[in-house]
Amino acid sequence: MTTPVTVELQHGRVHLEVDESLYPLEALYAAAYVFIDRCFVLLDRPAESRLRVTLSPKGGAADEATLNAWAGEFGNELLSCAFRHKITAQHRATIEAVTMQAIAGAMGPPSLDDLAKLDFGSEPLEDPLGIAVSWEEKYKKPDKKDKAE
Repeated sequence: MTTPVTVELQHGRVHLEVDESLYPLEALYAAAYVFIDRCFVLLDRPAESRLRVTLSPKGGAADEATLNAWAGEFGNELLSCAFRHKITAQHRATIEAVTMQAIAGAMGPPSLDDLAKLDFGSEPLEDPLGIAVSWEEKYKKPDKKDKAE
């Protein structure tokens, strides 16, 4: 069995090999994107189910402590991105539904033409709990007969 992530410091760079079955390519891209402001990021595939990430400093050689820090941070970011990818995949339908509601809400209220097209002649909604009360019933003024009783 191969290890999920291996780290090698070489020639002022850090090489990380990642098991693709544990970390999807999308998670690797997301983790690499976080590092492009600090260092050059090279992604390649040295073997069938392995992905290699090479982090190289942008301004000359980096010391061993910096390279080790990058390797650790990249591993943490990769784990975080893989977890977010898994959650997104599991809850895709919910995310799409919420996004569509947000977009529909941002479009504003319906126009008068849209309201004119609505069918108000259909049967009223079922109200088994008796919650839906018309405005007239809720705010009607009491009759004199009701006050006398």
